[in-house]
Parts: sequence; structure tokens; C-alpha cells
Amino acid sequence: MRAIQITEFGGPEVLRPADLPEPAAGPGQVLIEVSRAGINYADTHQTENSYLAEQSLPMVPGAEVVGRTPDGRRVVALTGGGGYAEKAVAAEPMAWDVPGGLDDVTALGMVIQGASAWMLLRRSAPLAPGESVVVHAAAGGVGSLAVQLAKVWGAGRVIATASSKEKRELALSLGADAAVDPAEPDLKSALIEANGGRRVDIVLEMTGGTVTDQSLRALAPFGRLAFYGMASRRPPAPVQPATLLARSITIAGMWLAHAFRQPGDVMGTALAELFALAADGRIRVVAGGEYGLSEVRRAHEDLRARRTTGKLVLDPSR
Repeated sequence: MRAIQITEFGGPEVLRPADLPEPAAGPGQVLIEVSRAGINYADTHQTENSYLAEQSLPMVPGAEVVGRTPDGRRVVALTGGGGYAEKAVAAEPMAWDVPGGLDDVTALGMVIQGASAWMLLRRSAPLAPGESVVVHAAAGGVGSLAVQLAKVWGAGRVIATASSKEKRELALSLGADAAVDPAEPDLKSALIEANGGRRVDIVLEMTGGTVTDQSLRALAPFGRLAFYGMASRRPPAPVQPATLLARSITIAGMWLAHAFRQPGDVMGTALAELFALAADGRIRVVAGGEYGLSEVRRAHEDLRARRTTGKLVLDPSR
């Protein structure tokens, strides 16, 4: 089968097409003929081995796929790797049936980005009706869905940040009440001004560096910052416990992999709600572009250069 294989760590240049043996499903696994694979920012970390989980070589990247099983089921699945290929294997509990009427991009957009936004606003920084929410990278896969979920779940004001005028306009079209350039020299003041002069209740942050630092300073008492990535690859300044006490603020971290181990089928609950909201037209996945297997390097270059919006997918047939 055609696939993308990495035999050395590095940037997009290490993503190389290869002809590999088809995977075989073992006990408790399901084989999927991939119609589309998801492309995520985390994949760029995996290629350089800077992800939270250490990677081993050689490997086929790609953590999510949508396609058909041998018995005809249409499923979206988390693979843990191997998704950038014509066929992939997933553990049976990590494959969910896709409701009729939902396209491939919507299904893929929900399984990592949608579930991440759900976890951030339901578990890491639970949203109470009327609270203000700052969504950084609001034109991205997680951010674009977090903006919509915050509005659906009763946020009083949603403030989006995005790096270009076009991306900020997209966030506003998705329901954000205000949009801010994260490159503002005084981002703290810009966020407070966008919230009508009041400090903010919740910040969803995946940039790192000074964006995290200034967002923390914009929090109201009992405000929460949920940190789920570090796209800038620059860590924020250390935070002393005394600072948390003095301002009654909370910093949470969220890695979606931990949701898979939670009791009560948290992922199933999240996806059922997300699929229902999408079917009703209350939220939508922003289609960010489709790349052929031979174009995967360009997809990673576009991601790292922040030229993309919404959900990116890979078509393994071309």
C-alpha cells in the first residue's frame, strides 16, 4: 500500500512516500480502508520527536482516519499512528460509527479537535453560563470549534485571537463577539478591552511564550487558563504558587490522550454530543484544505507557518 514513512526525525522534509505491506488487524482491532486521514499540529511535533509521547522509528504518522471496515461500517478512528496510508488499524474501542449525513471532514474534525474543545470547556476549564472565554488560535481546528461550543453552551462573551485579518473575520463569522491580534504588544490590555473593560474568566491557550504570560495576567479572580499545546515551541514563564493564591486563578493542562483512559466512556459521550450538534447545524467543522499523499510535506509546512485554518485532511488515493 501507499503510505508516508519517517525513517529519521526532522522537519517536513523527512516525510517520504513509501510502498509498505498492508497492516493486519489483530485481536480487538479493526482494519480500515482509509478515505481520509486527519492532519494535526501534533503530527509536526511527532516528526521531530518533540511530542509529549516519545516516538520510535521507522513510523507512519497520522493519528486519525475515517473510512470503511471490511464489513462495511463507516467509522472514524484514532489509530495512535499509521494514519497517513491507504489502510490503517485501530483498536476497536477507538473506532466510532459515523452517523449518516456527516461528511469525512466533519467526522475527522470532531474526533481530535472537537473532542479537545469539548474536554477543555467541560473538564479542564468548565464554562458556566454568562462567563467570558478567550480562544487563542480561534481559526484553527480546535479553536474554531471551541468558539462555537462556547456560544452554544451559553458564554457571555467569546473573544477570539488569530494572526491575520482573514482569520479574525472567520472567528467572528463562527460567533465570536470580538477578535484580537495575538501580536498586540500589550495583549493583556487588549483582551480586557475586548471584554468590555473586565478581566476574563476562561482562556484556552495553545501558543506558549508571551501569549500565555499575558493571558494569565488578564484573568479575573477565579479565572481559569487551560493549556493544551505550545505551537510557538517557546515555554511560558514559570508561575509561582503564590501567584495563584494571590489572584485566585487556576492553570490546567489538557492532553486528549488521557481522556481515552477515563471511566464512563468520556470520548463516546463527547462524540455523541458533538455529532448531534453538527447534525443539527449548531456547530460546523471548518474545512481547511485537502492534500494528496504526495503533498504531505506542504501540508506540514503550511501548518507550521500558520497559513491554515480549520481542519486539514489527507487523501491517500492521490
